[in-house]
Amino acid sequence: MKYLLFIFFFFGCIVNAQIVNKTDSNRVRIQDSVIVDSGAKDSLIIFKPTIQDYKFYTQFSTKKILDTVLTYDKTYIFTQYNNRDNFGKIQFANIGTGFNPLIYEHNPEQNLTLLPFNKAHNILGIRDIRYYDVKTPTAIFVYHNAMRNGVALNSTYTQNIGKTFNFAIEYMGLRSLGNYSNNLAVNNNTVFSGHFKSRNNKYEAFAHFIHQNVNSEENGGIVNDSLFLSGAEAYSNRANVEVNLQGVDSRFSYRRYYLSHQFSPFNPERFPFKLQHTISHQGNKYFFSQTGLQPFFYDQPTQIISGFPLSTGKYSNNLSNTVALIFDYEKFQLNAGIRHQNIAFGLYEPLEIGQLNVPQEIREDRIGAVGNLKINLWNKMALNADLEISRGEHFGNFIRTANTLHFEPFTGYFIDAKVNFQSSAPSFNYLLNTSPYRKMNYNFMDFKNQNILEIGGNMNLKWFNSQLFAQYFMIDNFTYFNAEGQPAQSNTSVNISQIGGEATFHYNKFRLNTRLLFQNTLTNKELFPAPNVIGRANLFYQTKAFKNAAELQGGIKVHYFTKFESRDYFPVLNEFTLQNANPFSIGGKPIVDAYINMKVKRMFFFVEGQHLNTIFANNTTYTAPHYPFYDFRINIGIVWYMIN
Repeated sequence: MKYLLFIFFFFGCIVNAQIVNKTDSNRVRIQDSVIVDSGAKDSLIIFKPTIQDYKFYTQFSTKKILDTVLTYDKTYIFTQYNNRDNFGKIQFANIGTGFNPLIYEHNPEQNLTLLPFNKAHNILGIRDIRYYDVKTPTAIFVYHNAMRNGVALNSTYTQNIGKTFNFAIEYMGLRSLGNYSNNLAVNNNTVFSGHFKSRNNKYEAFAHFIHQNVNSEENGGIVNDSLFLSGAEAYSNRANVEVNLQGVDSRFSYRRYYLSHQFSPFNPERFPFKLQHTISHQGNKYFFSQTGLQPFFYDQPTQIISGFPLSTGKYSNNLSNTVALIFDYEKFQLNAGIRHQNIAFGLYEPLEIGQLNVPQEIREDRIGAVGNLKINLWNKMALNADLEISRGEHFGNFIRTANTLHFEPFTGYFIDAKVNFQSSAPSFNYLLNTSPYRKMNYNFMDFKNQNILEIGGNMNLKWFNSQLFAQYFMIDNFTYFNAEGQPAQSNTSVNISQIGGEATFHYNKFRLNTRLLFQNTLTNKELFPAPNVIGRANLFYQTKAFKNAAELQGGIKVHYFTKFESRDYFPVLNEFTLQNANPFSIGGKPIVDAYINMKVKRMFFFVEGQHLNTIFANNTTYTAPHYPFYDFRINIGIVWYMIN
């Protein structure tokens, strides 16, 4: 930490972005700032930056202004520990321990890598890394209180060095004890990012390093659901509730080095050709540790492998090199290249017993091609198409194409359509596993590619700031974990439809925001059980206060999903498995929150009373079978943009 403080102090001292010498040939352009002194009396121009001078972007997106407006959607984002709108998910009883998915989504971060599903909710992929363009040193702090004891804090510092280079440092730390025993969550991530663009626009580079840890104790859920549902006195103190596991934890580590740079050998205005090179290395590690054998996982001594290590682990590494040629015209961009990948997937405790042989490591070199096409017509229609193909000996062929079309016939009305297809090996967590429990060992390298076709889109309408959306998934060789925690694939396709909408209604200073989604698993419902309806409503009042020095929001939020027989959470793999012969249903009960939010200059306060139902009645809501949803709590979020 002392080194980070030194970096902040050093770069803060060497840059002065608010005073510009008129005679300096490298003078900052000032059309996007407010001039305080035009320099008529001396050689200095002094300007006062506006919010227009502070922007962020990803490598693959356009620049956006830092959003310091108090809008209704922020109450969905900054009340969540991962600072995302988690519609379609229900949180476990402790922040940092993940979510149970209520809707089907495909996560491309699980492609050809090891990423357990319940460790993926705060992972930042290449397309999630933010780069910045700021006139003066800027810091952003996001604070959340934790469950029972702890805190979650995300801090960002960014600064421009001249006109050509920006760097950013981000650190997130989360520690939450949880209200139930053996439920501690400890997460952290560190991100260093930088962007450079030469003055003649011939060379540009994006680089970042990220290291994330997602660690948590695993308690296996509560032992006696009937006592919990009845509101028994013995269960009034949640820390005394008997849980299924003792001395068990799971840990996931995610590390990536990334550099992407491109060079224009000729004048970019006359010959819009670029050479691009991208290199990255990503390493993932997953550990399941226990201080002793857990009777919850076995019935007979014969179900144990004598002498096998109690703690097990897996890892994956991917070194990727891509060389591409880019034709970059104003309305047309074509990117085509070749990619080499060296992939390794292994276990720290291999196993050979009877007919089962689980190897220590599988390694392969993959050669493939990548391409991207962007077309922009009349600023009304934009097409973006990605293609990636590769072939390997052990993990099979990989094909992924993602195609989006944006069409805006009239201002305020637009359509976003997409057609995506992927054929790939299942996530590596499905392929190999070793454990001291016999039934949890497997070698599933004879898999078939899982093929996912996704067709959908959304229509945005000016009326009531509304949108309609629909998606259809057809999944061949759907890969899942059965009730024993063993991987399996369906013989017929799983088809899922989703359709819904969102709208915001206004009356004076009152607002009502609603979002509703209808979902139906059309075939093989038992493989992906899910609620048929997921919805939420947010009724609030918003006004200026304290002589316009502040802005207030106050309202009530209601979340609801229909009753369904959810999959079980399986802590050994951090995945969800099919239920056993004793079905357990969750849902069918509204969750009510009340809140007051306030904005003062560039600081936001989010104060929320969550799950008000439990003030008046027993908590009978579950996140997953045997995992109760959290009780009433005061949730606090603070967001502070410190702009110098």
